Amino acid sequence: MAVDGPYDAVVIGAGAGGAAAAWRLCGHGLRVLILEAGPRFDPSVDYPLTNSDWERQLFPTKPGSQAAVSYGDLGTLDANDADLASWNTVSGRVFDNPNRVPSAAGYSHVQGVGGSTLHYVGEAHRLNPDSLRLATDHGVGSDWPLGFADIEPFYVVCETEIGVAGAPPKGPRWPSTDHLQPAHPLSTSARALDEAGGRLGMAWEPNTRAALSAPKDGRPNCNYCGNCGRGCPLGDKGSADVTFIRKAEATGRLTIWTGAQVTKLIAGSDRRISAVSGLRDGLAFEVETPVLVLAAGAVQTPRLLLANDVANSSGQVGRNFMETLGWTSTGLRAGLANTHKGLPADAVSWTFNSPGSVPGVVGGCRFTASTQETGLLGPVAYGSRIVDGYGAAFKAQMRRDFGSAISVSGTGETIPDARSFVALDPTQVDAAGVPVAQINSVLTDHSLALLRFMASQCRALLAKAGVEEIREEFGSWDSFTATHAFGTCRMGSDPATSVVDGFGRSHDIENLYIADASVFPSTGGGEAPALTIQALAIRLADQLVA
Repeated sequence: MAVDGPYDAVVIGAGAGGAAAAWRLCGHGLRVLILEAGPRFDPSVDYPLTNSDWERQLFPTKPGSQAAVSYGDLGTLDANDADLASWNTVSGRVFDNPNRVPSAAGYSHVQGVGGSTLHYVGEAHRLNPDSLRLATDHGVGSDWPLGFADIEPFYVVCETEIGVAGAPPKGPRWPSTDHLQPAHPLSTSARALDEAGGRLGMAWEPNTRAALSAPKDGRPNCNYCGNCGRGCPLGDKGSADVTFIRKAEATGRLTIWTGAQVTKLIAGSDRRISAVSGLRDGLAFEVETPVLVLAAGAVQTPRLLLANDVANSSGQVGRNFMETLGWTSTGLRAGLANTHKGLPADAVSWTFNSPGSVPGVVGGCRFTASTQETGLLGPVAYGSRIVDGYGAAFKAQMRRDFGSAISVSGTGETIPDARSFVALDPTQVDAAGVPVAQINSVLTDHSLALLRFMASQCRALLAKAGVEEIREEFGSWDSFTATHAFGTCRMGSDPATSVVDGFGRSHDIENLYIADASVFPSTGGGEAPALTIQALAIRLADQLVA
């Protein structure tokens, strides 16, 4: 049951960080209000994967579930890098770039209760400890003002509460795995990549996944439909709405206002935010807040701070924007069957994840089996992307090739660059009159070198797996399609060069905390960020109460 104010803490945003922080604060006995600009999703209604047109439906868009953004400088395309262009057998080049600039295909996010965990695949990764010391060890980027040992206990909390499944080997990233659920079985395409990787010196293992392999907390185990990115109707995927939000609401101390866009942070002369105000379903509201946790994401969090000119004495709000680089190659392997079945991203290789493990490049990357993640789950995807032709010959080819696709993806690190940042758009405003966030993101020489390495490695893996012809490739060179964004309010010990301290507390505003990926000083070597966001948010909540 929701509680009426006054509240002990107000959280802006109900995604990975906001949900985890609210759950922990409620567990400490605080009365918490979440202000979420987007709607609530009903898994049993909004994710109709049993309908006959399921393959043509992506994650649903509801009113208010997408925040407006604009795009500034996305760099230029050099014709010498054209081998990194996105293409497939049916369409040829996917993006038409007549002005030699990458396509603004979109900042992929969800605004709503659960945030982007609603449509994420569900990878649950811990950062490589070496990624926290890029400046010290490699002279680039910025160090984290904390060590891996500071985060590790909170990883355990998150993995236990969510129900993370996996069995990674012991090592500095995984001092203990006894609390994890059993790993999921590997799909046929993942097993083929595992075998191919062995011939290339790449070790593969079951990926750690926020998807239940055994029932937990009234949630069923995964049924391996492969459609995690379209929304999980069963609740086995550990999105924030069915884990932290559900458990926080069960305490009776959490209230959630959906459709509540915060536009103003009301700051006093005492270095504190006294209240926040905005519009909820078109009506004005104002709420007092003893403590404010801002968790709107690495694009909307700096937008709100910049629009209110707060917490930016360092000039670093919006700076150091980073995305993860992506590359995917897909081919068909004769005789392989049922690759459309299974859990997306079920196998992972960390061989090149540590900084410096890629020759000539500082940042690391990881590789995943991605046949299901790329949507090759049914005949529509095959016929529109990797099987061409028409008539009887097309039908025969579909009967022969369906279920034999293998996709492999690389996800890599970016290094902060002065040309990549989030700013307020100088001309475009939203319905509330607030300037929209403008994304500027430029590929550096480092990014291009790592992208080229990932493409080469993906192609080599497919060849070793028995793929004779690649049918589709796409990546970050000719399109901005970031699903992970970081760094725009980075943490640090020096208030002159960072926005928050090692606990996410603003250097400028005593009762303002930030609990999203904007605080990351580095991206890690391709790790999915949700688990780290949640671990840091819980650590923040404990420190706040203490």
